[in-house]
Amino acid sequence: MSKKKIAIYPGSFDPLTNGHVDVIERALEIFDEVIVAVLHNPSKKSLFSSAERVEMIKQSMNGLTPVQVDTFDGLLVEYARIKKATAVIRGMRAISDFENEFQMALMNRKLNKDIQSVFLMTGLRWIFTSSSIIKEAAQFGGDISDMVPEPVQLKLMEKFPKLNN
Repeated sequence: MSKKKIAIYPGSFDPLTNGHVDVIERALEIFDEVIVAVLHNPSKKSLFSSAERVEMIKQSMNGLTPVQVDTFDGLLVEYARIKKATAVIRGMRAISDFENEFQMALMNRKLNKDIQSVFLMTGLRWIFTSSSIIKEAAQFGGDISDMVPEPVQLKLMEKFPKLNN
């Protein structure tokens, strides 16, 4: 029996986008299980609490059993070791993402050579989508319905009542 291949997909997911979902679904074609790990960073101002983000992700994954949702703080490679993961998934939209992601991957590799970094390009449909852009559009009443899962859109509507108009 071969060892279960577990990957961590870390991020703030503030909020989860369809681009994130695309990366998760494609990661499941490579790995047996994907742990979506919501970074808890008290020094960063987030629109949604960690608990809200975890709940939105769980609802958006619609019971997809190989996907676990968790929170973490501290070193990603230590969290990955605790979870017995062999890889860290990073979503890439454009070449501008690469330099920062590459530096993080090299540091993670130095800290724990057993954890591989796997870069997945987001689908072309989602290349322009980011959590920041979605929050800004939602704040001013823009239609973001095709950019986020429905549970996320409903939570954004609560935060930004202009979406209800």
